[in-house]
Amino acid sequence: MQLFKNFCDSVVDENGLLIDFKLKIPENYNFGYDVVDEMARLAPDDTALVYTNPEKDEKTFTFGDIGRLSNKAANALRSQGIKKGDKVLVILKRNYEYWYVVPALHKLGAVVIPATNMLTVEDIAYRVETADIRYAICTPDGTSAEDMVEVMNSKEQLKKVFIVRRELENTLNLTRLIESADDDFERTATNVEEPMLIYFTSGTTGYPKAVMHNHTYTLSHIITAKYWQNVQENGLHLTVAETGWGKASWGKIYGQWLCGCAVMVYDFDNFSPHKLLRVMEKYKVTSFCAPPTVYRYFIKRDMSKYDLSSLKHLTTAGEALNPSVFDKVYEQTGLRLMEGFGQTESVLMLGNLFGSKSKVGSLGKPTPLYNTIIVDEDGNELPENEVGEIVVVPEEKQYGIFMGYCGDESLYKNVWRNGVYHTGDTAYKDEDGYYWYVGRIDDLIKTRGFRVGPFEIENVLMKHPAVLECAVTGIPDASRGQAIKATVKLADGFEKSRELEKDIKHFVNKRVSSYKHIQVLEFADEMPKTISGKIKRTDIRNIDRSKVC
Repeated sequence: MQLFKNFCDSVVDENGLLIDFKLKIPENYNFGYDVVDEMARLAPDDTALVYTNPEKDEKTFTFGDIGRLSNKAANALRSQGIKKGDKVLVILKRNYEYWYVVPALHKLGAVVIPATNMLTVEDIAYRVETADIRYAICTPDGTSAEDMVEVMNSKEQLKKVFIVRRELENTLNLTRLIESADDDFERTATNVEEPMLIYFTSGTTGYPKAVMHNHTYTLSHIITAKYWQNVQENGLHLTVAETGWGKASWGKIYGQWLCGCAVMVYDFDNFSPHKLLRVMEKYKVTSFCAPPTVYRYFIKRDMSKYDLSSLKHLTTAGEALNPSVFDKVYEQTGLRLMEGFGQTESVLMLGNLFGSKSKVGSLGKPTPLYNTIIVDEDGNELPENEVGEIVVVPEEKQYGIFMGYCGDESLYKNVWRNGVYHTGDTAYKDEDGYYWYVGRIDDLIKTRGFRVGPFEIENVLMKHPAVLECAVTGIPDASRGQAIKATVKLADGFEKSRELEKDIKHFVNKRVSSYKHIQVLEFADEMPKTISGKIKRTDIRNIDRSKVC
C-alpha cells in the first residue's frame, strides 16, 4: 500500500525519473491519522519497523501495531495534560518507542522537538527557554532523564518529564502509562499549516536555531523517499541517523511510510562498520542512505565481503561526496551512490534522482518542488560555472521549506529577504544543469585574492591513503590574507610524523593550483563534529584563533 499517491500528482519519464511533481494537501492533513492510521486500516499486517541493537534484541512492528500503540500513547500523554500546541522535547535516540510516540504527538496536535541524548544540562535549558518547552520524553539510557529533571527543577516552563522502560524519581514511566491506556483515540482537529515539528540545528556557527515545520513537511518528503532514496513498497530502508536530528525525518519515518516501505532501526551507541554491514546483510536491507563518512568506513572493511544482494539503491547526503569514495563503493557493490542536498530547513532541494544520468560528485539538479538558482552577493543570477549562493525563488506556494525560526523572527526574515530563500551554501551550475558544491559562505577561504572552497582541497586530500577524515580552513596570514590549513585524522595503520606531514602536503600540492596549496597541516586524533556527523570547521577555526591569542 502506497499512500503517497493520494497526496500528489507526479510525472516520470521512461527511466522512472521524476520530471513534474505537485502536492495535493487536505486542509486538515495529519500524518498520525492520514498515514499511520490509514496504513493500519488498509495494510495492518505489513511491516512498518524492524528493530535490533548490538545486544541482538529484536522487535518487529506492523502498521497495525504502530496505529494501536500510537493511539495508546496519545491517550496516555493526553491524560497527563499534553494538548494541542504544547511543545514536547523528545530524546529517544534510536529506541523503538520513537516510532509510535511521535505519531501520537502528531495526533494530539503537539509540537515535537526531537533532540540528541548528547545534550548537556545547559543545552537542554537553552532549548526549554528558546522554544517554551512544557514536556519532555526521555530514553532510559544514560543520564538524559536525570539531566532533564535537573532542568525541570530550575525552569518553570518544563512541567513533566516522561521516561520509557524505567522508574526514576520525579518522572513518569511512559511505558506503564501506555500499557494501561485505551487503544481507541478520537481525531483531534488540526490544520495543515499549524506547527508540527521543531529541529534545533546542529549549530556550526552561533547558538542552535529552532527550525519550525508545519504538517506539509511530511508530505514534502515524498520526493526524498520515493524519487531519491527509491524506497520500495514492502521494502526495508535504512538511513544512518539518530532521531535527534533532521536526517531521521528524511530517512526513518515520513516518506518511507508514505511509500509503504518498512524502516530498519539499528539502535547503537558506538558506530561499528562491520556490525552495521552485518545488520544490512542479515535483515536484507533494500535501500540505504548515509553520509559519505559512513561509506568511507565501509569501503575500508570492503563491502564486497558481505552479502548485500538485497540492496538495490544507495544515497548519500550531509557532506560533499569525494569521487574516490564513489568509485570504491561502485567497485565493491555495483551500485552508484546518488548524492543529494537539503537542509534542516528544507527537504531534498537538489538531487541525483532515481533514473537520472548522475554526475559523480555533483549534488544533482533541482527537484520539482524548488525553483533553485545560483546568485551573486547582489542577488543577480549567475551564468554557468560561476560560484554563488544557492537560493530558492518560489514560483507559487512553497512547500518543503520551514515556517520560521522559533523565537527569532528577524533571522527568518533575513534568510527570506526580498522574497527569496537564501540557503547560505555556495555552488556552481555546469552546462548540463548539475550543481557542484563549494562550501558554506562562511567557510570560503580568501587567499591571495582568490576564493577557495574547502571541498576543492579536501577532495584531493581524501585520495591519500593515510587520510581518513579531513577539514580545510583558512588561518590568518600577513601576506596572503588567509593561509590554507588542513586538519587530518589518520586512517588505521598510519602514525603521525614529520615525514608523513610532508608527504601528504606534497601529494595535494602537486595536484591543485598554486593558490590552493596547503601551507599548514595538523594531525588530529578526532575531528570536531555536529550531532549530525558533519565536521565543524568553525570549531577548528576557533582552536586556531586561540593558539594565535
